[in-house]
This record gives sequence, structure tokens and C-alpha cells, in this order.
Amino acid sequence: QVQFAESGGGLVQPGGSLRLSCAASGRIFSTYIMGWYRQAPGKQRELVASITGGGSTNYADSVKGRFTISRDGAKNTVHLQMNSLKPADTAVYYCNAPAPYTGIPLLNNWGQGTQVTVSS
Repeated sequence: QVQFAESGGGLVQPGGSLRLSCAASGRIFSTYIMGWYRQAPGKQRELVASITGGGSTNYADSVKGRFTISRDGAKNTVHLQMNSLKPADTAVYYCNAPAPYTGIPLLNNWGQGTQVTVSS
């Protein structure tokens, strides 16, 4: 069964940075596109960044130029470097495996997520 464990969230001031990490099951990690989703209070979960096994990346317009996704196949982890954070980035962040083109998460098991709060 696939397991995800997210970490690295916290409270940061606007303009600050955070680096999130997600540890995933080995087999699923090497096969699937990996992505970071976020869910803000009262809003639907959205895909913000994804990365293929070959390293190709894709970003939501709202985070493009500020967030960078990366993956480490040897350690079965995926990271999200978040710079120039805004209050609108406040959300719980999760990782999962998005389907190509649609971004719909393929796996039913979600981790506990990691809370990111951007506030002065």
C-alpha cells in the first residue's frame, strides 16, 4: 500500500521561503508522475506542481516562478521549494501522483499533509 509522509511546513512571513518534503513508497515513486497539491480552508484541493520521472516539471500559474519541484529517486522523496511566499499560499500541502493532462490524483491514500501559513 502506498504511503506518503509530508513535512517541512510552518509559519512564515510574506516574502519568506519554505522547503517541503514528501517521502513516498519506492515502487510507486519510480513509476508515476509526482505532484504537490494544496487545500486552503473552504477551497478545493488543487495541483500546484508536478514532475515526471525524467524531470520535466509543470506549475500552476499562481506559483510559477516562485515554486520549484524536484525529486530524488534514490531517496524516494519529492521536494517543493517555495520562495516569495504570499498569504494566498496558506494551505495544507499534500503529495500524490497526478494523472497526465488532467492532474487528477491517482492514489486514494493521502498523507497527513503539512500546514503552510504565510502571515505577518
